[in-house]
Amino acid sequence: MKKVVLLSILFATVGSLSLSAQKNNTLTKKEKKQGWTLLFDGKSFDGWRKCNSTEMAVNWIIDDEAMEVGKNKEKEGWGQGGDILFGSKKYANFELSIDWKIEPKGNSGIFYYVVEYPEKAIYYAAPEVQVLDNWNASDNKLTNHLAGSLYDILPALPQNAKPAGEWNTIVIRVKDGKATHTQNGVKVVEYELWTPEWYELVSKSKFKDWPGFKEGPAKEGYIGLQDHGYDCWFRNIKIREL
Repeated sequence: MKKVVLLSILFATVGSLSLSAQKNNTLTKKEKKQGWTLLFDGKSFDGWRKCNSTEMAVNWIIDDEAMEVGKNKEKEGWGQGGDILFGSKKYANFELSIDWKIEPKGNSGIFYYVVEYPEKAIYYAAPEVQVLDNWNASDNKLTNHLAGSLYDILPALPQNAKPAGEWNTIVIRVKDGKATHTQNGVKVVEYELWTPEWYELVSKSKFKDWPGFKEGPAKEGYIGLQDHGYDCWFRNIKIREL
């Protein structure tokens, strides 16, 4: 009899936890109190548009409550041409949280402080947080090209990204130039923008001769997501100003 009672309690507890699990693309009461807002509701691209355009990129769709890029590969703009940004607001001091997953061999990126320059890609002047299949992507030879890294500048250490097809969570926090990347609950990158140390890091990267990096980045800008020619999904995109 005791076993039956204990099992009943266990099943009731598990059922209660399942019912109370937070739905995707929603905010809890606590998050709302903390100032979080959603940038994606799981149903529409409201607020989003293609970089350097007033229209949304044609090769993004909404699939299973997530933004997905790469499905419409036959359409013009696929592959490094369909980068998008949240164009409703620019952010300076913020904390941004995003869930992402990627196809095998996939490569993509998350950007902040995006400034639009005519005929220039989203990464021209904006820091990039790498999204990658660390095991199979061709761009996995350098540690600062692995998932969660400040792309080509600082590696994400310890490297704790999950394999292709599994969801990861990255939290990017920037306050008065001090930035951190927290991947799957672990702080993996820390740096400070606009300092001599920052420009020294840039001087050793592929961006050393890029005007957007030699002079920047800007002190505020848009949040952006990359179309790098691979299937990639994003959900639970939320931000709070600091």
